[in-house]
Amino acid sequence: MDGAAIQEYLEEIEAKIAAKQHQIDEQREVIVKLESAGRTADHAKYLLAGLELLQAAYRDSRRGMLAEVLKFQTEHPFENGVSR
Repeated sequence: MDGAAIQEYLEEIEAKIAAKQHQIDEQREVIVKLESAGRTADHAKYLLAGLELLQAAYRDSRRGMLAEVLKFQTEHPFENGVSR
């Protein structure tokens, strides 16, 4: 994978992480509202757990890609395309 492709992938994963965090925050609000109204929030909590697992997978993917960036920068110290 070249530097430009790595950078593009990192940008995509960062956008996914930000969007997923927004969904997680909204789901937490749903849970609070349900529980405040005396309703069960079991399904909402189940969905939240799934969102959090997906977020963890995105973050793991980002960590792996950052390792690729470091490897690329070490192997190609004078090439552009990957910002430090």
